[in-house]
Amino acid sequence: MIALTKTLVKTVAEPEQLDSIDSYDSKRADFLQEVIEGLEDGILILSQTGEVVHANASAHRFCCQFNQGNFNQNFVPPAIWNLCESLLSNRYLFSDKLIILSDEVVLDKSNVFRVRVRLLDLDGFELPCLLVTIENQYESLKNLAITEVKKFDLTPREAEIWFLYRSNYSYKEIATKLYITINTVKKHMKNIYTKRQACLVVE
Repeated sequence: MIALTKTLVKTVAEPEQLDSIDSYDSKRADFLQEVIEGLEDGILILSQTGEVVHANASAHRFCCQFNQGNFNQNFVPPAIWNLCESLLSNRYLFSDKLIILSDEVVLDKSNVFRVRVRLLDLDGFELPCLLVTIENQYESLKNLAITEVKKFDLTPREAEIWFLYRSNYSYKEIATKLYITINTVKKHMKNIYTKRQACLVVE
């Protein structure tokens, strides 16, 4: 993995101040690196020729999934690179505006990704880079459902059903997965909506 560091422009400082400035910049760079590495979303920074400047751990994992198990450091999955090329070829049409292109990559029902691309102008680079963010929508929905389970005070069975429903399962698919009837799913969903409505009224 190639670490990305930002070149900082410094004013002339007294000799004894240089050590503290360098130490501060180093700590700040380390902190930002930790934040980027700890994100659930994938962060990819690419050159305009498609070379990987930086990939955090999540981006590396997602790209492996896109490429069915292998991710060469300098090979960007076609699903991502096609979006990057669209941005590069159309950026002059809206040169005065920030353009963010977005697309969905569906591998299967529990692996749906939202990919966003925008230009990133970095100090120390002659040309702008491409900032690619990759969000696992299934994981985001799961986290949202967990929050809602607590918020709406759902029972364990209601929580199971709500999670599947938030993950775009139909009532029939929920019934099949949990070995219950569609009428039972409907009954639980009615209870969930009642609790949800009561919670929204209180707010």
